[in-house]
Amino acid sequence: MRMGENEKVIYKELSYTLNGILFAVHNELGRFRSEKEYCDCIEKHLNDLLVNYEREKALPPSFEGELARRNIVDFLIQDKIILEVKAKRILERVDYYQVKRYSSALNKKLAVLVNFQQKYLTPKRILNSFASE
Repeated sequence: MRMGENEKVIYKELSYTLNGILFAVHNELGRFRSEKEYCDCIEKHLNDLLVNYEREKALPPSFEGELARRNIVDFLIQDKIILEVKAKRILERVDYYQVKRYSSALNKKLAVLVNFQQKYLTPKRILNSFASE
């Protein structure tokens, strides 16, 4: 790592806390639970650490006539980081596109996509360079 790269990390402290929660949940529940179970456990840890969040936040409609709550973000952490939780064999390109769409719709710089079914947890940080926050 080059000098100064560490200072460029977006929401460094909050990201560190969030990663700690994700790894704790993976260690507690293992690989083969439902997405809702992982979300419940994440919510417990967020509450324990007094981290402000919103669970199942609905995106604003993207076109006229779209039904309310059509697109829902799993977590919005401190109104800064979108957390999208998956429990599937492998992440697909569509999962990344979904998270990019969410970050654009909510105008957030950072989203984290995590798949709990992987043997080794690897949260993916997805940046939105167009966010104006």
